[in-house]
Amino acid sequence: QVQLVESGGGLVQAGGSLRLSCAASGRTFSRHAMGWFRQAPGKEREFVATISWTGGSTDYADSVKGRFAISRDNPKNTVYLQMNSLKPEDTAVYYCAARLGGIATKIRGHYDYWGQGTQVTVSS
Repeated sequence: QVQLVESGGGLVQAGGSLRLSCAASGRTFSRHAMGWFRQAPGKEREFVATISWTGGSTDYADSVKGRFAISRDNPKNTVYLQMNSLKPEDTAVYYCAARLGGIATKIRGHYDYWGQGTQVTVSS
């Protein structure tokens, strides 16, 4: 069992930056691939970024490539999402997810555990 708690969301102006953190419980964190997803009002939850259990493989949604960066610190059981050059269309609740097996994936249904989410609001 893995429990995930996101933090770092908030209100920021367009062009600004935020860093989200996701703290995981459990001794097997390092065996999990991790992902970030987001859900805007009235829209489906969509993939943002993913990282393999070693951190050696990452992937991003086209809409955030070059602006967002995912990273992880396995000894700290934490995964991060650095978000730069934020746009109003990035406004959403951001969710952290964990997938047992270690292989990074964009597919929402492949993740086993989810956090409660943190709100990110980007004003124009």
